[in-house]
Formats: sequence, structure tokens, C-alpha cells
Amino acid sequence: MENIQITLPDGATRDVPRGTTAAQIAENISPRLAKAALVARADGELIDLSRPLDRNVQLSILTERDPEAVQVFRHSAAHLLAAAVLELYPNVKLGVGPPIDNGFFYEFVRDEPFTPEDLAKIEARMHELAAKDIPNERKFLPKAEALELYRKSNQQFKCELVEEKATEPMVSFYTTGKFIDFCRGPHIPSTGRIKAFKLMNVAGAYWKGDESNQQMQRIYGACFVEPKELDEYLHKLEEAKRRDHRRLGQELDLFSIEDEAGPGLIFWHPKGAAIRRVMEDWLRAELERRGYDLVFTPHIMRLDLWKTSGHADFFRQNMFGPVEVEKTDYQLKPMNCPGHILIYKSRLRSYRELPVRLAELGTVYRYERSGVLHGLMRVRGFTQDDAHIFCMPEQIEKEIQDCVEFAWEVLRVFGFDRYEVELSGGDPAHPEIYAGTPEDWKRAEDALTSTLKRMNVPYKYIPGEAAFYGPKIDVKLVDAIGRPWQLSTVQFDFNLPRRFQLEYVGEDGSRHAPLMVHRALWGSVERFFGVLIEHYAGAFPAWLAPVQASVLPLSGKFIEYAQKVAAELKAAGFRIHLDDRNEKLQAKIRDAQLQKIPYMLVLGGKEAEAGTVSVRHRSKGDLGPRPLDQFIADLRQEVASCAIV
Repeated sequence: MENIQITLPDGATRDVPRGTTAAQIAENISPRLAKAALVARADGELIDLSRPLDRNVQLSILTERDPEAVQVFRHSAAHLLAAAVLELYPNVKLGVGPPIDNGFFYEFVRDEPFTPEDLAKIEARMHELAAKDIPNERKFLPKAEALELYRKSNQQFKCELVEEKATEPMVSFYTTGKFIDFCRGPHIPSTGRIKAFKLMNVAGAYWKGDESNQQMQRIYGACFVEPKELDEYLHKLEEAKRRDHRRLGQELDLFSIEDEAGPGLIFWHPKGAAIRRVMEDWLRAELERRGYDLVFTPHIMRLDLWKTSGHADFFRQNMFGPVEVEKTDYQLKPMNCPGHILIYKSRLRSYRELPVRLAELGTVYRYERSGVLHGLMRVRGFTQDDAHIFCMPEQIEKEIQDCVEFAWEVLRVFGFDRYEVELSGGDPAHPEIYAGTPEDWKRAEDALTSTLKRMNVPYKYIPGEAAFYGPKIDVKLVDAIGRPWQLSTVQFDFNLPRRFQLEYVGEDGSRHAPLMVHRALWGSVERFFGVLIEHYAGAFPAWLAPVQASVLPLSGKFIEYAQKVAAELKAAGFRIHLDDRNEKLQAKIRDAQLQKIPYMLVLGGKEAEAGTVSVRHRSKGDLGPRPLDQFIADLRQEVASCAIV
């Protein structure tokens, strides 16, 4: 038999008989590798371990360490789900079942809704099928036979997929026992490896995502190669539920979304507003220290302005409809940048003034579909901590670096010590969705890349994720339970200065076009506040807490002293609650704990006589008596340093 040459990732080669499988090569390399193998990559293409190799190839054996292999594993779990559902409910109609982050889903049409009890039965049957170690086998049928197979079993959605997607005369299928599915693959060898999974929920979905099509039931499952990974994931989900900002926002009386006003619009309650005020005061002081000028711009402006900026063309689907005023169309602003541009343009600038840094906590309005609205995280009206920097070309990299360093400071002060950085570029395949020339984009991406490299900042390049007017640096903070959140962004813009014909007078006396940087650090006040709630599980550090200390008199006899203590604390600038209810001390402490107040000051006869307070911390417990002046000095230091305790 003729041999073929296999080239392995380390450059080693092996001559094997034509028809040798990747599984056999893995076994030949190491029985341990063969046991861990999930799928193979041959000349860049993912293939089944059982596929015979018929030519010289570069071959990699992939295990759970490879993200692509894990996605194949999850795809096989989706097939296992469909096999179990068909055994239990033979009359269901099948849709599609792809892998997703952390798991898989499969879509079904069934007359009755799937219940939690149904999911438990399906999951149990999946475990039974997995334990049988059923092979996932690839088969081919002529297209006509494939269509006839699905017509006989009344699987009209699969017929539709075969008609649309099967371009070869022979159609690829995979079988898992009695279950057969139109699928290109690849799959892991058998069901035996699929042990760490859990069916999570059922959601409605439309066939092919089109609301005019049949509604289906989508069963979601979590799935990992190792059981400990599933346990960690489920624990993280429970922890995320405990930290959910929507629930905590209601329990702590921070904000609400009112049906009478409309979805996606946030009402800041007094306690939430107190936190927001502290956040904004810190930011404004830091902006002024770093050479920014604070401005305000209107919430609504002529629609023609947004045509000039390009938003009306490139961002129209995210904008509310125009409002007619005196036969002229006006537009609620979706972004602050055109307003800042008009301030810059209000007079001719000299090179001596540059860079001009304009900052605004500006409220904007965007039309988000109701299906994607989510508490504070996805809303229709929000306030951006926006800034726009107008500078000369030789200043651009320093300004970008200063913005990135400002982002680091924001993360540090608000208690985040982990982050990820992405450089979002354009999509060369679709230049029509971006403004500017390819040469402009290259110069802009080069400037961002050069800055990150000079700062020794590790980053991931993401093509196709740039804004329409230029590439950007995105900083994703990582919260207390390891979730990344996209917040800070620094965007290079060569386009808007040109569209608005911005100029400055250079040292040579001629007029030049400035470059522009868009910069947001929180992204939006609302989203950042939501992340803070979840990061701290509502237990804000003292400098941010809406109530920093609760004064708890032991009984009515000590109300007068409690009032004196509360007054002194308020006079010192602290946010204080006096709990003078006729309740037992333990009830007052419990309520203060539930409200996550950092400090509780217990006052009785000894404290009143000595002029002290008995200090209790929400997480550290009883800290003992302390002179009131000393407590005020200690708390002042904690707040001034933005301590995270």
C-alpha cells in the first residue's frame, strides 16, 4: 500500500499507509494523547479522528486545550440532546443545534411547551445515551435520498436546510445511534466523553431568526469537557444571580425602570443618585487635573448635523426618529461628538492651543430593540463620560497614551485590578460600512498599535469591530467573579474633522486639519454603575456607599446623644442614617446589614457618658469603642483615599 507523509506541529514527519486515521496516528504518538484527543486539524481543516487520510498533510491532534476542539465537543453534545429529545418525544420537529460559548442549544417545534420536568427527563436520557458510548458516525446520502428521508419523517425544517445548504451531490450526515442529522461536522468520536453538561432553560426563537417564520423552542445547555469546569461555571452563574444589579437595585432602592415612562429609561433614586454624584465629582476633578475643559451640549440638534457627521448614514438603525420643529427635522443626539466639534469650530484655533480636550457627562439617546434591553447594561437613554481631543499629528500618540493611562487610573480607583485590551480594526471585506480610505485606516491603526506596543500593553486584534469613523482601543475590565465588561474605549478619528472642515493655524501660518480622539472611560454612567453593583454585590466601599454609617441608639433614652452624633457626622460631610425606630438593636443591625451599610455606630449609656461610639463593620464585625473624633478622622481618611475595604 502506498504511503503518505504526515507533518506534525513540531515539524516531525511520519510516513504512514494511505487511509490511516488521525486517531491511529494519535495512538502511535502516545496512548495518553489518543485518550485526550477530540478532533484533528488537517491542513487547517477540522476533521473527525476517524476520517482516513488520503494525501500528504500537516496534522494536529486537538484536545480540550484547543478552543476549536471544545466547540466541536459542544456541537456533539447538541446532537446528544436532539437524540434524547427524539427518543422521549418522537413527534418533535428539528431545527438547528450549534455550539455556543459555554455550551450549546438545539431548536425544536413541539405542540406543548417544554417544562422544567421535561428538561430533567431529557437530561437523564442524555446521560443514559452518553454512558452507552454511542459512536458519532459520518454517512453520505445522495441529495434526493436525503430529502426523501426527511420528508418521510415529516422534518420540514431539515428539508429546507438540505435544499439550501447541500451543494454537493452527496450530503453529509452524522448518526448518533438512531438519531441522524444533516451536518458537515466534525464531531468527537462517541458520546462517552460527554459527561459534564446541564440543561439550563428553554427560550423562544424564530426559525432562522426571522419573526415571520415558525416559532420554536430552544433548549440551552451548559457543557464542558471536565466536570470541575461545569461546577465552576454553575457556581459562577449562582454568584452572578446573587449579584444581579437589577435585583440589588430594587432591594437597595438605587434605581428603577418605570413602565409608565417606557423601557430602557433609568430613574435614579436618592441612594443611587448619591453614588452617581460621588462618581461624577471624582471624575470631574480628575478631568480638570488632566487638562480637560468641561462643556455642555444640547440634547437635540438639527438632523442635517447628523448627515454631515455620517451618523444618519452609518448609525441610522440606532437612532430615534427625527422630530419636526418649524418645518425642520431635529434629532435626539445618539452621540456627543458633533456637539464638541461645533464648540471647537466656533472660532479659529492656533497650534499653540492644541491639544484641545473637551469633556462632557452628556446624555444621549439610542434606539435599542426591546429584546436586548437589560437593566442598566443596555438602555435607551444614558450618560456618556465623553471626551474629544483635537490635536496635531505629532501629538496623537501621546494623547492616546494619556487616555489609556487615564483608563488604568479609573480601574484602580474603582477597585478593578484585572483587565483585557483589544484593538478593534476595520473589516477589509466590507469597506462600504466605514468612512475614509484604506490608507487613512492603516495610519490610524498603526498609531494605536504603536502606542500599545510602546506601553508594553498586551492586546488582541479584532478585525471588523471598529466604529464606522475609525479604529479603537477597547479596555475590558474583569469583575470580582471573572466576567469581562466592555467599558473604556479610545477611538482614533480622521474622518469627522474632514467632514466638518475643522482647521487650526499651524506654526507655518497655514491652515491644517486636526486629528481627533474619542475617549470614554466608564462607557456610560449607567453601565458602569451596573457593573459596580455586581462587582461589589451592592456592598460599596465607604467612599461610594450611599449611606456610610448608620447610627443605632440602644433605646429611646439615647436618642438625644444619637442625634448629636449624627449631626456631627453630617457636618463632617458624611452620608448618615439615624435609626431611631423603637426596635431591638439586633433588628437595627440586621437591617443595616441588609442595606449593606459599611459602618454601624451603636450608642448606649457608656458611649453617651464617654463621648464615644461603639463601631461595627458590615464584614469585620465588632471593632469596639472609639472616640467620635477618632472615628470621624479614620472615616475621612478612608473616604479621601478611595479605599477599597
